[in-house]
Amino acid sequence: MRSDDWHMTEDVDHFLGRAGDFLRSRPTLHTMPLTVTDKLRTGGVGEYEPTVFGWLEQGDAVGGIFYRRPNHRLSLALLSPGEAVPLAAHLADLGQPLSGVTADHDTATAFAEAWQRHTGTASVHSLRVRLYRLGTLTSPEPVPDGQGRVAGPQDREQVIRWCGEFIADVGEPPADSWADSRFADKQFTFWETTDGTPVSMAGWTTMVAGMVRLDPVYTPAHLRGRGYAGAVTVEVSRAALAAGATDVVLFADPANVTSNALYQRIGYVPVTDFAGYDFSDDVPEAG
Repeated sequence: MRSDDWHMTEDVDHFLGRAGDFLRSRPTLHTMPLTVTDKLRTGGVGEYEPTVFGWLEQGDAVGGIFYRRPNHRLSLALLSPGEAVPLAAHLADLGQPLSGVTADHDTATAFAEAWQRHTGTASVHSLRVRLYRLGTLTSPEPVPDGQGRVAGPQDREQVIRWCGEFIADVGEPPADSWADSRFADKQFTFWETTDGTPVSMAGWTTMVAGMVRLDPVYTPAHLRGRGYAGAVTVEVSRAALAAGATDVVLFADPANVTSNALYQRIGYVPVTDFAGYDFSDDVPEAG
């Protein structure tokens, strides 16, 4: 792979004009770049973000992409570890500043190791998530009493509060504002008890290329273990299918045995694991 096989732009429409078909060809694996580019294209990210996009030309086709948003890790899609290594060298030669990288586990690891060799920065493994895709949807038994309800404007404060509790649980840094958060453009559904009390919540993205991603799924700690998370996940999954989604996906922490078992019971099938590395100039001394 030659460095001039890579092309870069900050114009999302230009990028999608060249790489859009590539992204839409595998909507499950490309769930993140599909939703990110859709938000940028439609102005759903608040203030303008000078995002850098890159795509790999392989003959007349696109063979892989990357994008880098301000204050985010570099994201790679459908590159092999062997393609990630020369890309790291190419970006290092260009003097591109990177705070980290996210990709499938093997590709992210190969890129991080190559970046350290070329720049002298240390890489810290800071993220591991498992991508799931819905197969045959199956309601868990027993279904708890209650029903699903799509959240409306009157529920905004509760949605914001529960999203804040969710990111605290998973250790994510909070966004500067709700509008800047990754949840602001999502739709939300509650699972409510028979008296109308919300007990669990699931969010889902706008459909892009037939793909919908569930994010987040949250139940307050004192209400867990009662089947509410499974019920609301089924409710939102069923709604996505009814809306015409062909790929319904979600991410889960592989270390959370309970949630992974739940998603598989209701029909979600593991696809692959993703890893994130953060880069730092503090390289530990040998010995």
